[in-house]
Amino acid sequence: MTTPRPTHPTGPWLLLVEDDVPTREAVTRDLEAHGYRVDGAGDAASAFRRLDTARPDLILLDLGLPDQDGSAVVRRVRRDGTTPILILSARTDERDKVATLEAGADDYVTKPFGMDELRARIRALLRRAGGPASDQSGLVRLGGIELDPVQRQVTVGSHPLDLTPREYELMKLIVASPGRLLTKGRLLRAVWGTAYSTEAHYLHVYISRLRRKLDIADPTGATSALITAEPGIGYRIADPTAEG
Repeated sequence: MTTPRPTHPTGPWLLLVEDDVPTREAVTRDLEAHGYRVDGAGDAASAFRRLDTARPDLILLDLGLPDQDGSAVVRRVRRDGTTPILILSARTDERDKVATLEAGADDYVTKPFGMDELRARIRALLRRAGGPASDQSGLVRLGGIELDPVQRQVTVGSHPLDLTPREYELMKLIVASPGRLLTKGRLLRAVWGTAYSTEAHYLHVYISRLRRKLDIADPTGATSALITAEPGIGYRIADPTAEG
């Protein structure tokens, strides 16, 4: 029996770049039935337009696109961020796989593939999305903040934060960057896309919202103090493990 497709998936957001319509629809239907949000693109140009407006949690990418090779999408994504990229391709030549992985892709699934395998690869990449800051379970922590990239949940102590999708994306980058100075342009490109790289007022509004929500969850102010403004540059993220 076919699993019904949910009307409003609420899980991690995936961008599926696949020119074969039956494949794109079948993969989308299965992933949405398992709680993912999926946005489809049939060529590189469509993928670039979506990436210019927002950043997904993970990209599923076919290499044989009608307008450009999928490796061009890999290079474009890696110019601005670390969004996980899972290649879906019928190419079996090992040199193609190596070249794509060296260009910045994170994993490679050869067509035809089973959906169980695909979902397992997606889960693994999402768990690793926090990079070196994540623990073995994939959770990312910064002081009292804990972020679960698989469930898209952020908690402070035992208090879950009610975040909008943009707020969550911004928090994900902040929590994974202890001890770093994040420029306004870097934050805007990573969260909003290259089309918004000069719209600094967006960033001010969203950082202010995040600080208010952090202060509600932790009235001591210690959690919101992890994010400090560097006038004219961006925001410095504290590294609690280095203090003392």
